[in-house]
Amino acid sequence: MSKYNGNIHPDEWINDIKRHLRLKYINYTNNDHLEIAKTLVDTNILLPTGIDSFEKLRNALKEDISFKIFKNTNKRKLQSLKYFHEGRGGDTSRFISNFLKLCYNAEVNDIEEQKNYLFKSLSMSYYFSKEFYKKMINVNSVNELIEEFEDIVVEESNLIKNESIVALKHVATGRYLSSIKDLNYQAGVWSQLIFAGNPAPDPYSLWKIKFDRELAAYANNSIKLQHVKSNNKFLGIGCRNKSPSTNYTEVSCNNINNVGYDHYWNEDWKFNHSKLENHQGYLKSDDIINLSIKKKLYDRGYYTQDGPVEFLRSHEIQFTIEKETFQEVVCHNERLGGNDEWCIELIKQYTWTFA
Repeated sequence: MSKYNGNIHPDEWINDIKRHLRLKYINYTNNDHLEIAKTLVDTNILLPTGIDSFEKLRNALKEDISFKIFKNTNKRKLQSLKYFHEGRGGDTSRFISNFLKLCYNAEVNDIEEQKNYLFKSLSMSYYFSKEFYKKMINVNSVNELIEEFEDIVVEESNLIKNESIVALKHVATGRYLSSIKDLNYQAGVWSQLIFAGNPAPDPYSLWKIKFDRELAAYANNSIKLQHVKSNNKFLGIGCRNKSPSTNYTEVSCNNINNVGYDHYWNEDWKFNHSKLENHQGYLKSDDIINLSIKKKLYDRGYYTQDGPVEFLRSHEIQFTIEKETFQEVVCHNERLGGNDEWCIELIKQYTWTFA
């Protein structure tokens, strides 16, 4: 049986000791149990005379200075508590258990005070702080508090962050946007080819997504897709090269520093939700999107500033290079359809560090 030394909440200790005494000393009276419990209180804690019930014992322990120190210690632990999601080596289940235990020990029962401690524990990303305030406004119980917190954690774990690793699955054919280092088209400027590859992600279909903020918003967005295996090469288009089979705009993987002075290159893509017009919020894993890019036109030795917007497309049409067949990926400015839908999948979320 554990002794009481001021390092456990009196309610918890008395409940535990009563349960233990009932099981071990089944034939003893309640008064016998009380006397045994009193002997288990540390000698540094002076009990007053006249304690003839467990309730009086409980009250005496709570009036001792050791309990005040115990509560204040747990409040300080609450103030210094920090949440880290699993991507940064944390454990949400263990964190919540620890948070609730500290609230119990410190006797922090007011829901607004609990919200405040939980909010202070968060890494201060813009998304987390904004979503926390939005979701916690109408929370009135600790169960609601934990449920809403878990919803934020789940949503945040699916967000596409700057420099995360992603894959893009062509929805209609189930194949992934891919490239192979130094395998080039056999026409135009012989840029590194793009194709729809295997029906499962592989090293050739991994892309590092880049943008100028922590998260990619659906409004006014611009992203780059850097091929992981290809030494700083990005997905993009030129202005004059045609795709190998259908003569749409060629899509390739290139380094802007390596393209010729007379070959316009663009690697800045925009995205929109393919199913929901004017969709708001942030890009997240498993969103179905359309990808678009601005194509400047080459006319009489000059690049015009107002070329068409073209969309990334794949289809079951194939082309052959070095006796290998590949599913074509192109850009076009026709009407959008099912062949223009891509599912973005988060492979590895970039971990940001916040003060």
